[in-house]
Amino acid sequence: MNASTFNEIYSIMEEAFPPSETRTREGQQMLLDHPYYQLLTECDETGKVAGFLAGWDFPSFRFVEHLAVNSQLRGRGMGQKLLTCFMENAGKPIILEVEPATDEITSRRISFYKRLGFHVNAMGYVQPPLREDQPELPLLIMSYPIPLNEEEFAPLRETLYSEVYKLSSMEHVELIG
Repeated sequence: MNASTFNEIYSIMEEAFPPSETRTREGQQMLLDHPYYQLLTECDETGKVAGFLAGWDFPSFRFVEHLAVNSQLRGRGMGQKLLTCFMENAGKPIILEVEPATDEITSRRISFYKRLGFHVNAMGYVQPPLREDQPELPLLIMSYPIPLNEEEFAPLRETLYSEVYKLSSMEHVELIG
């Protein structure tokens, strides 16, 4: 990936997510070489990145870390196209983290994922911070193609905490409680 494409993706990421839900530019760039990490992009008519999906393809599941479309181009089906592409031929569960429905935007986001076949799961979950000095975030886990229970989700959470969030086993225990 060239520097210009990365910069376009990172600009959309900074616009769409608060700092507590993103890595630093350097931290995000380092992921580009990780064997499980992948970026899918959708471009506008000028060839500029208009949206992206940042995901992880682990041996036993896929994880959608970020999905965002340029705010001026939302509502045109780009997010759905990116997510559908990530879902195709997965052959394993796909999970994502989402904020609880507290307003119209968060409710619409959950509805979007539900329309694509995702299920809201009942278990508690805390997203570790992606940057130093940021808070943990209580989020919901959504899964595709079926809902997961705590026992089914536990090994997936362990992978997320160790691979995506780089937590030690002791830190896992502290977050889970």
